[in-house]
Amino acid sequence: MADSHQRISEKVGIFMENVQRLPAEDGFSKELERLKEVDKATKPTGWSLSPEMVRLFILGGEINGQTISRKIYGNDDIIEKAIVTLIGQRGLLLAGEPGTAKSMLSELLAAAISGNSKLTVQGSAGIVEENIRYGWNYALLLKSGPSLDALVPGPLYQSMLQGQIMRFEELTRCPTEIQDNLIPVMSDKILHIPEIADEQLSFQLAKPGFNIIATANLKDRGVNEMSSALKRRFNFLTMHPLSKLSDQVSLINGEVNKQLESQNIAIQLDNQVTEVLATAFKDLREGSVEGQAIDKPNAIMSMAEAIEVGFTASVHAHYFGNNAVTPHNIADQLIGTVIKDDEDDIKRFKSYLKTVSRKRSSSEWQNFSGNA
Repeated sequence: MADSHQRISEKVGIFMENVQRLPAEDGFSKELERLKEVDKATKPTGWSLSPEMVRLFILGGEINGQTISRKIYGNDDIIEKAIVTLIGQRGLLLAGEPGTAKSMLSELLAAAISGNSKLTVQGSAGIVEENIRYGWNYALLLKSGPSLDALVPGPLYQSMLQGQIMRFEELTRCPTEIQDNLIPVMSDKILHIPEIADEQLSFQLAKPGFNIIATANLKDRGVNEMSSALKRRFNFLTMHPLSKLSDQVSLINGEVNKQLESQNIAIQLDNQVTEVLATAFKDLREGSVEGQAIDKPNAIMSMAEAIEVGFTASVHAHYFGNNAVTPHNIADQLIGTVIKDDEDDIKRFKSYLKTVSRKRSSSEWQNFSGNA
Protein backbone atom coordinates (compact mmCIF):
# COMPACT_ATOMS: atom_id res chain seq x y z
CA MET A 1 0.00 0.00 0.00
CA ALA A 2 2.83 2.40 0.88
CA ASP A 3 4.50 1.68 -2.47
CA SER A 4 1.22 2.37 -4.26
CA HIS A 5 0.84 5.74 -2.53
CA GLN A 6 4.47 6.57 -3.38
CA ARG A 7 3.89 5.82 -7.07
CA ILE A 8 0.74 7.94 -7.13
CA SER A 9 2.58 10.79 -5.40
CA GLU A 10 5.42 10.58 -7.94
CA LYS A 11 2.97 10.63 -10.87
CA VAL A 12 1.17 13.64 -9.45
CA GLY A 13 4.51 15.41 -8.98
CA ILE A 14 5.50 14.75 -12.60
CA PHE A 15 2.10 15.95 -13.79
CA MET A 16 2.36 19.17 -11.78
CA GLU A 17 5.79 19.90 -13.25
CA ASN A 18 4.61 19.55 -16.85
CA VAL A 19 1.75 22.01 -17.15
CA GLN A 20 1.41 25.46 -18.67
CA ARG A 21 -0.15 26.99 -15.58
CA LEU A 22 -0.76 25.77 -12.04
CA PRO A 23 -3.90 26.54 -10.01
CA ALA A 24 -3.25 29.22 -7.40
CA GLU A 25 -3.15 26.74 -4.50
CA ASP A 26 -0.34 24.85 -6.24
CA GLY A 27 1.51 27.76 -7.83
CA PHE A 28 1.66 29.59 -4.50
CA SER A 29 1.76 26.50 -2.27
CA LYS A 30 4.92 27.58 -0.42
CA GLU A 31 3.41 30.94 0.49
CA LEU A 32 0.17 29.31 1.65
CA GLU A 33 2.08 26.83 3.83
CA ARG A 34 4.15 29.67 5.29
CA LEU A 35 1.01 31.62 6.16
CA LYS A 36 -0.62 28.57 7.77
CA GLU A 37 2.44 28.04 9.95
CA VAL A 38 2.33 31.56 11.41
CA ASP A 39 -1.46 32.00 11.42
CA LYS A 40 -2.54 32.33 15.04
CA ALA A 41 -5.71 34.38 14.42
CA THR A 42 -9.24 33.02 14.65
CA LYS A 43 -10.44 31.36 11.45
CA PRO A 44 -14.08 31.26 10.33
CA THR A 45 -15.40 27.70 10.42
CA GLY A 46 -14.25 25.76 7.37
CA TRP A 47 -11.53 28.27 6.37
CA SER A 48 -7.90 27.29 5.82
CA LEU A 49 -6.60 30.74 6.77
CA SER A 50 -7.78 33.62 8.93
CA PRO A 51 -9.18 36.70 7.14
CA GLU A 52 -5.99 38.65 7.92
CA MET A 53 -3.85 36.00 6.26
CA VAL A 54 -6.17 35.76 3.25
CA ARG A 55 -5.70 39.50 2.72
CA LEU A 56 -1.92 39.21 3.13
CA PHE A 57 -1.81 36.33 0.63
CA ILE A 58 -3.56 38.43 -2.02
CA LEU A 59 -2.11 41.90 -1.42
CA GLY A 60 1.33 40.79 -0.29
CA GLY A 61 3.62 42.05 2.45
CA GLU A 62 6.17 40.96 5.03
CA ILE A 63 5.63 38.43 7.81
CA ASN A 64 8.30 37.12 10.15
CA GLY A 65 10.97 38.48 7.83
CA GLN A 66 9.60 36.67 4.79
CA THR A 67 7.99 38.26 1.74
CA ILE A 68 4.56 37.33 0.42
CA SER A 69 4.14 38.42 -3.21
CA ARG A 70 1.45 40.88 -4.22
CA LYS A 71 -0.96 39.23 -6.66
CA ILE A 72 -3.67 41.86 -7.19
CA TYR A 73 -2.80 45.50 -7.93
CA GLY A 74 -5.33 48.18 -7.03
CA ASN A 75 -8.84 47.54 -5.66
CA ASP A 76 -7.42 47.02 -2.15
CA ASP A 77 -10.70 48.06 -0.52
CA ILE A 78 -12.56 45.54 -2.71
CA ILE A 79 -10.33 42.73 -1.39
CA GLU A 80 -11.32 43.45 2.21
CA LYS A 81 -15.01 43.79 1.34
CA ALA A 82 -14.90 40.49 -0.56
CA ILE A 83 -13.37 38.69 2.43
CA VAL A 84 -15.95 40.18 4.81
CA THR A 85 -18.76 39.14 2.45
CA LEU A 86 -17.57 35.54 2.44
CA ILE A 87 -17.27 35.49 6.23
CA GLY A 88 -20.96 36.36 6.37
CA GLN A 89 -21.76 33.33 4.16
CA ARG A 90 -23.35 35.57 1.55
CA GLY A 91 -22.59 34.93 -2.11
CA LEU A 92 -20.02 37.22 -3.70
CA LEU A 93 -20.36 38.60 -7.23
CA LEU A 94 -17.33 40.34 -8.72
CA ALA A 95 -18.35 42.61 -11.59
CA GLY A 96 -16.16 44.73 -13.83
CA GLU A 97 -14.80 45.43 -17.27
CA PRO A 98 -12.67 42.78 -19.00
CA GLY A 99 -9.14 42.59 -17.63
CA THR A 100 -9.88 43.88 -14.13
CA ALA A 101 -8.68 40.62 -12.50
CA LYS A 102 -12.13 39.34 -11.46
CA SER A 103 -11.30 35.72 -12.24
CA MET A 104 -7.86 36.02 -10.68
CA LEU A 105 -9.30 37.38 -7.43
CA SER A 106 -11.96 34.66 -7.42
CA GLU A 107 -9.26 32.01 -7.80
CA LEU A 108 -7.00 33.51 -5.14
CA LEU A 109 -9.85 33.78 -2.62
CA ALA A 110 -10.85 30.15 -3.20
CA ALA A 111 -7.24 28.98 -2.92
CA ALA A 112 -6.62 30.87 0.34
CA ILE A 113 -9.95 30.06 1.99
CA SER A 114 -10.64 26.51 0.77
CA GLY A 115 -7.24 25.37 -0.44
CA ASN A 116 -8.96 24.49 -3.72
CA SER A 117 -9.84 26.79 -6.63
CA LYS A 118 -10.72 24.04 -9.11
CA LEU A 119 -14.44 23.64 -8.28
CA THR A 120 -15.38 25.94 -11.14
CA VAL A 121 -18.27 26.40 -13.56
CA GLN A 122 -17.55 28.30 -16.78
CA GLY A 123 -20.74 30.07 -17.78
CA SER A 124 -21.90 29.96 -21.39
CA ALA A 125 -25.08 29.91 -23.46
CA GLY A 126 -24.82 26.13 -23.81
CA ILE A 127 -24.44 25.19 -20.14
CA VAL A 128 -26.99 22.79 -18.60
CA GLU A 129 -27.96 21.94 -15.02
CA GLU A 130 -25.81 18.79 -14.98
CA ASN A 131 -22.70 20.91 -15.52
CA ILE A 132 -23.41 22.67 -12.24
CA ARG A 133 -25.26 20.33 -9.86
CA TYR A 134 -24.75 16.65 -10.70
CA GLY A 135 -25.15 14.12 -13.51
CA TRP A 136 -25.41 10.34 -13.75
CA ASN A 137 -23.29 7.36 -14.69
CA TYR A 138 -25.78 5.89 -17.12
CA ALA A 139 -24.36 2.35 -16.98
CA LEU A 140 -24.93 2.26 -13.20
CA LEU A 141 -28.22 4.13 -13.58
CA LEU A 142 -29.61 1.48 -15.94
CA LYS A 143 -28.25 -1.33 -13.80
CA SER A 144 -29.53 -0.32 -10.36
CA GLY A 145 -31.49 2.92 -10.74
CA PRO A 146 -30.81 6.33 -9.19
CA SER A 147 -28.40 6.04 -6.26
CA LEU A 148 -25.43 7.83 -4.80
CA ASP A 149 -23.18 5.28 -6.51
CA ALA A 150 -24.60 6.26 -9.90
CA LEU A 151 -24.47 10.00 -9.17
CA VAL A 152 -21.66 11.99 -10.80
CA PRO A 153 -21.08 15.08 -8.60
CA GLY A 154 -20.75 18.46 -10.28
CA PRO A 155 -18.85 21.44 -8.85
CA LEU A 156 -21.83 22.61 -6.77
CA TYR A 157 -22.42 19.19 -5.21
CA GLN A 158 -18.70 18.75 -4.46
CA SER A 159 -18.28 22.20 -2.93
CA MET A 160 -21.25 21.63 -0.60
CA LEU A 161 -20.03 18.15 0.33
CA GLN A 162 -16.48 19.32 1.04
CA GLY A 163 -17.35 22.71 2.57
CA GLN A 164 -15.44 24.66 -0.07
CA ILE A 165 -15.96 27.62 -2.39
CA MET A 166 -17.46 27.10 -5.84
CA ARG A 167 -16.45 29.59 -8.54
CA PHE A 168 -19.00 30.52 -11.20
CA GLU A 169 -17.27 32.36 -14.05
CA GLU A 170 -19.30 34.65 -16.34
CA LEU A 171 -22.60 33.99 -14.58
CA THR A 172 -24.59 36.35 -16.80
CA ARG A 173 -23.63 34.44 -19.93
CA CYS A 174 -25.88 31.59 -18.73
CA PRO A 175 -29.62 31.51 -19.43
CA THR A 176 -31.66 32.88 -16.53
CA GLU A 177 -33.28 29.51 -15.79
CA ILE A 178 -29.83 27.98 -15.35
CA GLN A 179 -28.67 30.84 -13.11
CA ASP A 180 -31.70 30.31 -10.88
CA ASN A 181 -30.50 26.82 -9.93
CA LEU A 182 -28.37 28.66 -7.37
CA ILE A 183 -31.30 30.32 -5.55
CA PRO A 184 -32.50 27.42 -3.33
CA VAL A 185 -28.93 26.37 -2.56
CA MET A 186 -27.88 29.88 -1.53
CA SER A 187 -31.06 30.36 0.52
CA ASP A 188 -31.35 27.05 2.35
CA LYS A 189 -27.82 25.59 1.93
CA ILE A 190 -29.37 22.36 0.69
CA LEU A 191 -29.21 20.65 -2.71
CA HIS A 192 -32.16 18.36 -3.38
CA ILE A 193 -31.70 15.16 -5.42
CA PRO A 194 -35.31 14.25 -6.29
CA GLU A 195 -34.31 11.28 -8.45
CA ILE A 196 -33.25 9.31 -5.34
CA ALA A 197 -36.24 7.81 -3.54
CA ASP A 198 -34.55 7.28 -0.15
CA GLU A 199 -35.39 10.42 1.86
CA GLN A 200 -32.18 10.10 3.87
CA LEU A 201 -30.05 10.27 0.73
CA SER A 202 -32.10 12.60 -1.46
CA PHE A 203 -30.30 15.80 -0.49
CA GLN A 204 -26.86 17.23 0.21
CA LEU A 205 -26.39 19.77 3.01
CA ALA A 206 -23.70 22.44 2.75
CA LYS A 207 -20.81 21.97 5.16
CA PRO A 208 -19.15 24.97 6.84
CA GLY A 209 -16.89 26.82 4.40
CA PHE A 210 -19.22 26.42 1.42
CA ASN A 211 -19.95 29.56 -0.57
CA ILE A 212 -20.19 30.81 -4.14
CA ILE A 213 -18.05 33.43 -5.86
CA ALA A 214 -19.41 34.52 -9.25
CA THR A 215 -18.01 36.91 -11.84
CA ALA A 216 -19.82 39.05 -14.41
CA ASN A 217 -18.46 41.13 -17.27
CA LEU A 218 -19.94 44.63 -17.27
CA LYS A 219 -19.72 44.71 -21.06
CA ASP A 220 -21.92 41.59 -21.18
CA ARG A 221 -24.22 42.39 -18.26
CA GLY A 222 -27.25 42.56 -20.57
CA VAL A 223 -26.64 39.13 -22.13
CA ASN A 224 -28.85 37.37 -19.57
CA GLU A 225 -30.10 39.64 -16.82
CA MET A 226 -30.07 38.07 -13.37
CA SER A 227 -33.40 37.63 -11.64
CA SER A 228 -34.07 39.91 -8.67
CA ALA A 229 -34.30 36.82 -6.43
CA LEU A 230 -30.77 35.76 -7.37
CA LYS A 231 -29.38 39.29 -7.11
CA ARG A 232 -30.56 39.49 -3.50
CA ARG A 233 -28.41 36.51 -2.61
CA PHE A 234 -25.18 38.12 -3.82
CA ASN A 235 -23.17 41.06 -2.61
CA PHE A 236 -22.06 42.93 -5.76
CA LEU A 237 -18.55 44.39 -5.78
CA THR A 238 -17.19 46.21 -8.84
CA MET A 239 -13.55 45.81 -9.81
CA HIS A 240 -12.09 48.95 -11.37
CA PRO A 241 -9.30 49.22 -13.97
CA LEU A 242 -5.92 50.22 -12.57
CA SER A 243 -5.62 54.01 -12.56
CA LYS A 244 -1.96 54.38 -11.54
CA LEU A 245 0.59 53.94 -14.30
CA SER A 246 3.09 52.54 -11.77
CA ASP A 247 0.62 49.79 -10.79
CA GLN A 248 0.01 48.93 -14.44
CA VAL A 249 3.75 48.71 -15.10
CA SER A 250 4.30 46.48 -12.04
CA LEU A 251 1.47 44.16 -13.02
CA ILE A 252 2.50 43.86 -16.68
CA ASN A 253 6.18 43.36 -15.86
CA GLY A 254 5.45 40.79 -13.18
CA GLU A 255 3.11 38.69 -15.32
CA VAL A 256 5.15 38.93 -18.53
CA ASN A 257 8.47 38.13 -16.88
CA LYS A 258 6.88 35.19 -15.07
CA GLN A 259 5.64 33.79 -18.39
CA LEU A 260 9.03 34.34 -20.02
CA GLU A 261 10.77 32.51 -17.19
CA SER A 262 8.37 29.57 -17.52
CA GLN A 263 9.32 29.34 -21.21
CA ASN A 264 13.05 29.53 -20.40
CA ILE A 265 13.35 32.75 -22.41
CA ALA A 266 16.29 34.82 -21.16
CA ILE A 267 14.82 38.27 -21.72
CA GLN A 268 12.85 40.70 -19.57
CA LEU A 269 10.70 43.76 -20.11
CA ASP A 270 12.19 46.91 -18.62
CA ASN A 271 10.13 49.65 -17.01
CA GLN A 272 10.66 52.20 -19.80
CA VAL A 273 9.27 49.93 -22.51
CA THR A 274 6.42 48.79 -20.26
CA GLU A 275 5.48 52.42 -19.60
CA VAL A 276 5.16 52.93 -23.35
CA LEU A 277 2.89 49.85 -23.54
CA ALA A 278 0.71 50.90 -20.59
CA THR A 279 0.44 54.49 -21.86
CA ALA A 280 -0.53 53.33 -25.36
CA PHE A 281 -3.35 51.22 -23.92
CA LYS A 282 -4.51 54.18 -21.85
CA ASP A 283 -4.44 56.49 -24.91
CA LEU A 284 -6.50 54.10 -27.03
CA ARG A 285 -8.92 53.24 -24.22
CA GLU A 286 -9.60 56.90 -23.38
CA GLY A 287 -9.37 58.31 -26.91
CA SER A 288 -6.82 61.02 -26.09
CA VAL A 289 -3.11 61.75 -26.64
CA GLU A 290 -1.66 64.60 -24.58
CA GLY A 291 -5.05 66.32 -24.51
CA GLN A 292 -5.80 65.81 -28.21
CA ALA A 293 -8.87 63.73 -28.92
CA ILE A 294 -8.49 60.70 -31.20
CA ASP A 295 -10.98 58.17 -32.52
CA LYS A 296 -11.13 55.28 -30.08
CA PRO A 297 -11.00 51.79 -31.60
CA ASN A 298 -13.89 49.45 -30.89
CA ALA A 299 -11.53 46.98 -29.19
CA ILE A 300 -11.86 46.72 -25.39
CA MET A 301 -8.12 47.14 -24.62
CA SER A 302 -8.03 45.23 -21.34
CA MET A 303 -5.08 44.78 -18.99
CA ALA A 304 -5.02 41.08 -19.84
CA GLU A 305 -4.43 42.03 -23.48
CA ALA A 306 -1.67 44.46 -22.45
CA ILE A 307 0.11 41.57 -20.71
CA GLU A 308 -0.28 39.44 -23.84
CA VAL A 309 1.15 42.21 -26.03
CA GLY A 310 4.13 42.54 -23.69
CA PHE A 311 4.73 38.79 -23.78
CA THR A 312 4.46 38.39 -27.57
CA ALA A 313 6.67 41.45 -28.13
CA SER A 314 9.30 39.91 -25.85
CA VAL A 315 9.12 36.54 -27.59
CA HIS A 316 9.45 38.20 -31.00
CA ALA A 317 12.49 40.19 -29.84
CA HIS A 318 14.08 37.05 -28.43
CA TYR A 319 13.67 34.80 -31.45
CA PHE A 320 13.64 37.26 -34.34
CA GLY A 321 15.30 40.40 -32.98
CA ASN A 322 18.41 41.35 -31.05
CA ASN A 323 17.07 40.05 -27.70
CA ALA A 324 16.04 43.53 -26.52
CA VAL A 325 12.37 44.55 -26.47
CA THR A 326 11.81 47.94 -28.10
CA PRO A 327 8.76 50.22 -28.39
CA HIS A 328 8.63 49.18 -32.07
CA ASN A 329 8.09 45.56 -30.96
CA ILE A 330 5.26 46.78 -28.72
CA ALA A 331 3.57 48.77 -31.49
CA ASP A 332 3.93 45.88 -33.93
CA GLN A 333 2.22 43.42 -31.57
CA LEU A 334 -0.38 45.98 -30.51
CA ILE A 335 -1.88 45.91 -34.02
CA GLY A 336 -3.40 42.45 -33.48
CA THR A 337 -5.10 43.61 -30.28
CA VAL A 338 -6.54 46.83 -31.71
CA ILE A 339 -7.62 45.47 -35.09
CA LYS A 340 -10.02 42.55 -34.72
CA ASP A 341 -13.23 42.66 -36.75
CA ASP A 342 -13.69 46.37 -37.55
CA GLU A 343 -11.81 47.48 -40.67
CA ASP A 344 -12.12 51.12 -39.61
CA ASP A 345 -9.91 50.35 -36.61
CA ILE A 346 -6.99 50.07 -39.02
CA LYS A 347 -7.47 53.73 -39.95
CA ARG A 348 -7.90 54.69 -36.30
CA PHE A 349 -4.68 52.96 -35.31
CA LYS A 350 -2.69 54.57 -38.15
CA SER A 351 -4.08 57.96 -37.10
CA TYR A 352 -3.04 57.24 -33.51
CA LEU A 353 0.54 56.45 -34.57
CA LYS A 354 0.75 59.74 -36.49
CA THR A 355 -0.62 61.68 -33.50
CA VAL A 356 1.92 60.07 -31.17
CA SER A 357 4.83 60.94 -33.48
CA ARG A 358 3.73 64.61 -33.46
CA LYS A 359 2.90 64.89 -29.76
CA ARG A 360 5.74 62.90 -28.18
CA SER A 361 9.35 63.65 -29.09
CA SER A 362 11.27 61.36 -26.72
CA SER A 363 13.36 58.62 -28.34
CA GLU A 364 11.21 55.72 -27.16
CA TRP A 365 8.06 57.23 -28.66
CA GLN A 366 9.80 58.10 -31.93
CA ASN A 367 10.60 54.39 -32.16
CA PHE A 368 6.96 53.53 -31.50
CA SER A 369 5.58 52.51 -34.90
CA GLY A 370 3.96 49.40 -36.24
CA ASN A 371 3.38 47.76 -39.59
CA ALA A 372 -0.32 48.57 -39.84
